[in-house]
Amino acid sequence: METQPAPSAGPPLANLRDVGGRPVRGGGRVRPGLLYRSTDLSRVDADALAMLAGLGIRTVYDLRTSPEREAHPDRLPDGARLVVADVLAGAPPEGSPFHLQSRMRDVAAISAVLADGGAERFFEERYREFVELDSACEGYGRMFRDLALAASRPGLVHCATGKDRTGWAVAALLLLLGVPEDAILAEYLESNVMEAVFAAELDAFRARGGDPEALRPLVGVREAYLETSIATMRRRYGDVDAYFAAGLGVGEPARASLREAFIER
Repeated sequence: METQPAPSAGPPLANLRDVGGRPVRGGGRVRPGLLYRSTDLSRVDADALAMLAGLGIRTVYDLRTSPEREAHPDRLPDGARLVVADVLAGAPPEGSPFHLQSRMRDVAAISAVLADGGAERFFEERYREFVELDSACEGYGRMFRDLALAASRPGLVHCATGKDRTGWAVAALLLLLGVPEDAILAEYLESNVMEAVFAAELDAFRARGGDPEALRPLVGVREAYLETSIATMRRRYGDVDAYFAAGLGVGEPARASLREAFIER
């Protein structure tokens, strides 16, 4: 998940993209212009805020933890409201973004954590928690129930880097809409753009004596991570409809509203 420090350089709103445009089984596509995803909005400048306002953003869904929000509060475009959906509020301390962030400057400590597949194990556990944690179910449920309301759209969902917590939010919605999994995976993997954004941080880690390859799992996404969430969802709930209904508390009227709004035939 979003465990790396803020990038020292790069665009003010990296990883921004429209969730729409993906094909839907049976014909049609996901309607563009209803939901966007990005990094957090703490570093956006006036031009970026004007761009978001131009997209008509009405609601910003912030999936970050309380310490993240306090350290880097969002700047909202004009006319937008904020919905906080802290999906990792119930995670153990060692699974929190700030826990790993606190060790990032200690080359020996972070290298020990990430050695021998430690990074992969860390991410797989987080991606299971996206489905299993009560706080995750509560947070994602709050987001999707709100997004089902026409007055909330267009929306923008983000976490810190917009790749993990946000990645599952978008993947779950696309699964509900009937987007094929290969198209969902392709959309998810677009977040590997963050590797370029964090180039300066990787160089700084090398300068401190660390191996930047050890950090690469923290700044990108991998197919296996998303597959962990999907497999966990199916093991616990059977299918995506049951996950939304029983896990997230998103009833049939809200699911129908999401499908009606987001599927363009």
